[in-house]
Amino acid sequence: MRSGTLLYDADCGFCTRSAGWFRVLAPGVGVEAMTANRLAELGVDPERASREIPFVGEAISYGAEAIGRALAAGRWPWRGIGLLIAQPPVLWVARPIYRLVAKNRHRLPGGQAECRLDPVS
Repeated sequence: MRSGTLLYDADCGFCTRSAGWFRVLAPGVGVEAMTANRLAELGVDPERASREIPFVGEAISYGAEAIGRALAAGRWPWRGIGLLIAQPPVLWVARPIYRLVAKNRHRLPGGQAECRLDPVS
């Protein structure tokens, strides 16, 4: 039984590589490529999902909080790490780190030009 679903950008090599690692770290969590149909089915905001990874569990969370909640749905020791990430004050530090990684994902291992996020207007 899955304890939630983490959706990732399958057009991004860095995201796809990260999703593979996530499947190992939290095998009880569903990890799926984002599609318009799946986003609509789960009630995920597509505009926000284009900038921040969504996790759909009891509620929908995005970005650093999504990573924390998804890890918290996994097994130990990742569950403990996820619980820390998803709650203040660690979450306050994790959010800008997440934004920095997302902004530079095209420069990270597996990243390519297609991974670049357009600046938010």
